[in-house]
Amino acid sequence: MAGHAGFVEADNAEAIITRIEHKSRKIESLLKQYKPVEALKTALEGSPPKTRDERCKSANWIVVHRAIMAIKDVEGMFSSLDPEYYDILMKYLYRGLSTGDRPTCDQCLRIHEKLTERAGLGCILRSLSDTVNTV
Repeated sequence: MAGHAGFVEADNAEAIITRIEHKSRKIESLLKQYKPVEALKTALEGSPPKTRDERCKSANWIVVHRAIMAIKDVEGMFSSLDPEYYDILMKYLYRGLSTGDRPTCDQCLRIHEKLTERAGLGCILRSLSDTVNTV
């Protein structure tokens, strides 16, 4: 079986990485303008990449990680972050926790607490049970 419909195979991985690099430049620009929530929204758009290629997933994680770590006001972030981003953000928080890196884990736990308050336990269940769209 070739895989799930909608997934891009390795021959298009370079195109996906090019889009992620473009997204990375846009995020850096937003962070320089002190717009961390906009940077996070941009990082989460189009995530996870529709591929099984780990290079693409890792490249996208680096971009999302950069935006997550730039968030200083977690409470204020949720006043600007649309609910459509909650499930994918939760997936990336779990990826961040899996790194074992102390500053990353601390930030992910801070956001996880507020996200769970805001989105409920369903957000956790959806992110853990979705084994097709992995980050």
